[in-house]
Amino acid sequence: MSATLDQQLAPASSTTTNDQNPVNSGTADQHWVVAALYQFHPVANPAGLQQQLLDLLNSLNICGTLIVAGEGINGTVAGARAAIDQMHQYLLDYGFTNMEYKESFSSEKPFRKTKVKLKKEIVTLGVEVQPRSQVGHYLNPEEWHDFIQQDDVILIDTRNDYEYKAGTFKNAIDPQTESFREFPDYVEKNLSDAKDKKIAMFCTGGIRCEKSTSLLLQQGFKEVYHLKGGILNYLEQIPAEQSLWEGECFVFDNRTGVTHGVQEGESVKCHACGWPLSPEEVELPSYELGVSCVYCIDKTTEQQKAGFRMRQSQLTKAKRKRL
Repeated sequence: MSATLDQQLAPASSTTTNDQNPVNSGTADQHWVVAALYQFHPVANPAGLQQQLLDLLNSLNICGTLIVAGEGINGTVAGARAAIDQMHQYLLDYGFTNMEYKESFSSEKPFRKTKVKLKKEIVTLGVEVQPRSQVGHYLNPEEWHDFIQQDDVILIDTRNDYEYKAGTFKNAIDPQTESFREFPDYVEKNLSDAKDKKIAMFCTGGIRCEKSTSLLLQQGFKEVYHLKGGILNYLEQIPAEQSLWEGECFVFDNRTGVTHGVQEGESVKCHACGWPLSPEEVELPSYELGVSCVYCIDKTTEQQKAGFRMRQSQLTKAKRKRL
């Protein structure tokens, strides 16, 4: 699974990428600034903005992926401090003045490539909703912390199954979805009798809840709430000793997971299936780097595993050449 799984699951799109001009790898003591951002804001010429952003990111040696659509912008990118600041200012000048914008840091290069994708939606729900005009009540981390402890609140994790596995809020419901496009079906099958209940939803950075809360309101739910800035904002604002968060927050880059203070966690990603693995799961006999883990070893053929081994060997050789 790549750094932008929800983006992969969207309808066919145009992608402008730069594989020939990779971002400098940096050294172990350098910190990469990782910027996660989104805003629902009309874009008159998405294709034009796509090319402008690709040119900008390449010129600044910024890696990662941005998605551009008529409804706005979304993505996660990484680069040097000055480069990220310049990109941020460019987006502000363009008109994205109310972005949900969150920074964290990585000790290693988080993304291999630089991409700007053109899509129909900046996060793919597959159902037409109105996130710019009809969304749930925002709760800041402190308000959220108190609210979700109420007995009459239904707490729903809008993320995918592998994200939930890495970590979630105490007592949160897992919809067991493999993509965000499955969420409307989950609502129809499981929440149709809860339209008068208090519904609280959360996701990594907030963007999926812009659409999920809009969906519920559109379907007649009365009280719909979501965590402003998502899990990342909560982990940054709420001390670990007071937190209701359990585990790590899965992120779509080479860090795999982050913990309180938005610090890099200990989990790693199985590059065969994309599932996050704890340090204990990495020690199991089923784990082979780039080939298999406890969650996928019985789901792939020996021929597929051979292909994974070849790919892992190529990646290892390429990494050695960069050192």
